Amino acid sequence: MSEYYPPISYTVPPSEDGWLLKTILQKRLHVSRKLQSRLKLTEQGITVNGQRVYISVPVRDGDVVEIRMEKEISDDILPEPIPFRILYEDEHLLIVNKEAGIIVHPTHGHYTGTLANGVVHYWLDKGEAFRFRAVHRLDQETSGVIAIAKNPYVHQHISEQMIANEVDKRYLALVHGVPLPEEGEVDGPIDRDPEEPHRRIVTSDGYPSLTRYQVVEAYGSSSLVQLKLETGRTHQIRVHMTSIGCPLIGDKLYRHPVYQVLPPEEQGAPETVLPQGLTPSERTVVLLDHSISRQALHAWELSFQHPVTRERMTFQAPLPPDMTRLIAEAKQHELDQ
Repeated sequence: MSEYYPPISYTVPPSEDGWLLKTILQKRLHVSRKLQSRLKLTEQGITVNGQRVYISVPVRDGDVVEIRMEKEISDDILPEPIPFRILYEDEHLLIVNKEAGIIVHPTHGHYTGTLANGVVHYWLDKGEAFRFRAVHRLDQETSGVIAIAKNPYVHQHISEQMIANEVDKRYLALVHGVPLPEEGEVDGPIDRDPEEPHRRIVTSDGYPSLTRYQVVEAYGSSSLVQLKLETGRTHQIRVHMTSIGCPLIGDKLYRHPVYQVLPPEEQGAPETVLPQGLTPSERTVVLLDHSISRQALHAWELSFQHPVTRERMTFQAPLPPDMTRLIAEAKQHELDQ
């Protein structure tokens, strides 16, 4: 007999007496057609007052409608004891603060060492069975909040909120320069760079892309900026900040223009052998880039409606040590100039 996760319930109010069960599933429990079809194939997938029924039957005032999903595991993901930081967990959700350098999900050439490997190991170690379902992704070198759904119902709901732009994602980035004005937006279509397909650029015939930003602190030649994504294009923050002359510190793909005048053999030189002839501001750019091993981008805050409780929830991840150290260095460079 199948094992199920705890049921998700809905009690029919007087105003909905006589509604068809399929209407309750669609309009009140917001079950997608795909999930509804899947639930109908299981013995306890859809019940009213504990009894399996057809979804075409009417429901009555006080009836308890429940959906149950069969337990699953990610048998295609190798469990590994990879540590990660948990920000929140309940029977439906796992919210994690991802470290920089960790890939979220196994890909070709990266079957192990990912966040998914660590999460699957964590669940199995607790004697729990869930399939790994990351609701969204973060670049390998981006740290911060990431949401993982424990069942298809939760994954569907948060995904729909993302499509409807009801998920609030905020980032913190350390950038070269200070954006002007200090609060505004970058509305620039993004597409692949035809000369370097692994890069993205702002181009008039690209996909609509919008990023809102606000300077949190300015350090003379650099700044800490809070960013809110209104769209979710690949490398969007990195491309948009570069397009307004404020590339992310440490970004090796979208670099500051100073590197265009440096000989290739000197672009990755350690600070002890900095090229001669740099202006003080150019020297600061190179020194700050050497101070962090990745782009200084952190998914700071994630907010959405809990799919089951309907409560608006907000999760925050503090700045990681490498970015707090970088802020200290940026402040010191401001004093030295």
